[in-house]
Amino acid sequence: MTDPGLTRADLRAPFRPGRSELVGLEVECGLLDPATALAARYSGERGILAVLEAVLARWGGTRQEDAGRLTGVLRPDGSRITLEHGGQLEYSSAPAPGVGAAVDDMHTALEQLAALVDRFGLALVPGGNQPFDRPAAMEWVPMTRGAIMREHFAGLGAPGSRAPYVMALSLSTQVTLDYLSPEDFTRKLRTQMAAAPVVSALLVNSPLQEGRSNGLLSHRCWSWLRMDPERCGVLPPALHPGVTPDDVVDWALDRPLIHYRDPAGRHRPAPRRTFAELLRHGFPDGTRPTAAHWAGHLDQLWTNTRVRGTLELRAADGPPYPLIGALPALWTGLSYHPGALAAAWDLLGAYTLAQHRAALAELPVRGLATRLGGDPVRPLAAELLRLARAGLSARVAAGLEPPHVPAQLDPLDEIVATGHTLAEQSLRRWHGEFGRDPARYVAAHRV
Repeated sequence: MTDPGLTRADLRAPFRPGRSELVGLEVECGLLDPATALAARYSGERGILAVLEAVLARWGGTRQEDAGRLTGVLRPDGSRITLEHGGQLEYSSAPAPGVGAAVDDMHTALEQLAALVDRFGLALVPGGNQPFDRPAAMEWVPMTRGAIMREHFAGLGAPGSRAPYVMALSLSTQVTLDYLSPEDFTRKLRTQMAAAPVVSALLVNSPLQEGRSNGLLSHRCWSWLRMDPERCGVLPPALHPGVTPDDVVDWALDRPLIHYRDPAGRHRPAPRRTFAELLRHGFPDGTRPTAAHWAGHLDQLWTNTRVRGTLELRAADGPPYPLIGALPALWTGLSYHPGALAAAWDLLGAYTLAQHRAALAELPVRGLATRLGGDPVRPLAAELLRLARAGLSARVAAGLEPPHVPAQLDPLDEIVATGHTLAEQSLRRWHGEFGRDPARYVAAHRV
């Protein structure tokens, strides 16, 4: 009997609505030497592997391995500690009922983790990037898909030229939210994608690379524009007022797969074909794509909102540790209150795909001075913050958040009021009170 392959229903299956509106939080941190601000290596007595083994010994959990190498820990509380390709450590919360609980869980986990890594003579430093390393000097984490990805990006030429920087040095804070119906999917996805350049401009926070600014406020955002643009940045169908999961499926089918697991579970480089072509022709070994391959393909698409069974908001640089709660507060206030969500779409829904791409290209240099379709971003950011605060206040009134949650937005209001972004504040401190001393930078930014 001939294998019919994946059906349209199979391709839609990952986009099932959730049953409740939860909040997930992912925070990427550097593990840095406090004296030099350079990243720890994977191996060695003070290395990242030793830290992960200590996490297991301290809290227990399930080992996550790649070809027998430890690359993460699933903790008993449902949270995860995993590694990015350059050794960045990522904390992923268990889904929480609201911003207050998610941020409290994050603070507890990161402060426990910071105390643990301090025993290794290392500092845990979140933010937008690791500002003093060079990709060429990094020790790549031994994940088998990593080498395949680097080869893929290198083969793209200029469109993939900044992939080593992103993989080795980029940091972010990501928020994961739910949708409850096809209509809710449409309302949330289109608004989140429309708001992405405004939120990114508001939160630029990676002004240093190799200890120099080079005129950029966000090296991270600038580099993501040069990491396979056909699978990163704007998700074009998401800007359409009636976007559906089928639109996202069609867009994803037209993107190439980078790597896949063969029947033995080993990562293999995918042939240079779109996923739709793989459905028609199969893999070189004669096997056909499965639902697991499709799920893996969706994981290899890094748009500003990554769409799967949840909506993962990933456009912005990570804030410094004291301000991390502002990002889930902003996105939750906008997304989980119908009035705020509708008003944000009314504010931003008319801007075109070309205008979005122009703003994303401009914001790494100009930050809050960026223009979206000729309009200044700063007042748009102010209005988004007002709407988010109203949404959070409504959640407080409904008993869904503790009373202090709307105040998480206060630092972002101050940025809009002064026009001084996190990146510009960081540069002033770097050239001023830090005296361009990496040790002072780490001391000020560590958890």
